[in-house]
Amino acid sequence: MKALIIGATGATGKDLVNQLLNDSDYKEVDVFVRKPLSIENPKLKTHIVDFEKPEEWKDLVKGDVAFSCLGTTLKNAGSKEAQRKVDYEYQYNFAKTAKENNVEDYILVSSYGADPKSKIFYSKMKGDLEKSVKDLHFNKITIFQPGMLERKDTERTGEVLGGKIIKFANKLGMFKDQKPLPTEVLAKAMINSSKIKSNSYSKIKLGSIFSFAEKGKL
Repeated sequence: MKALIIGATGATGKDLVNQLLNDSDYKEVDVFVRKPLSIENPKLKTHIVDFEKPEEWKDLVKGDVAFSCLGTTLKNAGSKEAQRKVDYEYQYNFAKTAKENNVEDYILVSSYGADPKSKIFYSKMKGDLEKSVKDLHFNKITIFQPGMLERKDTERTGEVLGGKIIKFANKLGMFKDQKPLPTEVLAKAMINSSKIKSNSYSKIKLGSIFSFAEKGKL
């Protein structure tokens, strides 16, 4: 299979790329990024793109499975408008282009609590994206809704502290549905989902992501 990825420079994206490069079922891994990756591999093809100009790279989005794990924080983006551009517009444009190029399988990393009717900006934005991607009617769509992610070497102080608090609560039997999810586990679950041949729309939440990564099935 040939994989197409946006968000390859993020924590989840890096794990996804590395695992795909070591997966014998994938012969080519195409990443669409704003800057080159720090790795080289015969299976890896890097496309440096301007996400503001999808018309310049739309003909390159051709393959079997499209993975979308792009995202930013409000702090890094600088404003809600800038964050929505990355978390909604860029991702929707990629999905729309993939659909136009007859990519059959689309896998999206969303977020716990995503809901287009939410009054919370982030949750509504993620919910809007889920709905827009679903409305493109891919043959197969899988949406992952992780909670707090556990990233390697993260510099997000709040994320590290929050993860420690939730892990402590988990030991006490609390907040089991909010268990921190390592990005490498999420990546494995995404790859496993791509190997299931079906015509379906699936939404996979936190508890199922762990078992999906381990067993490769729901």
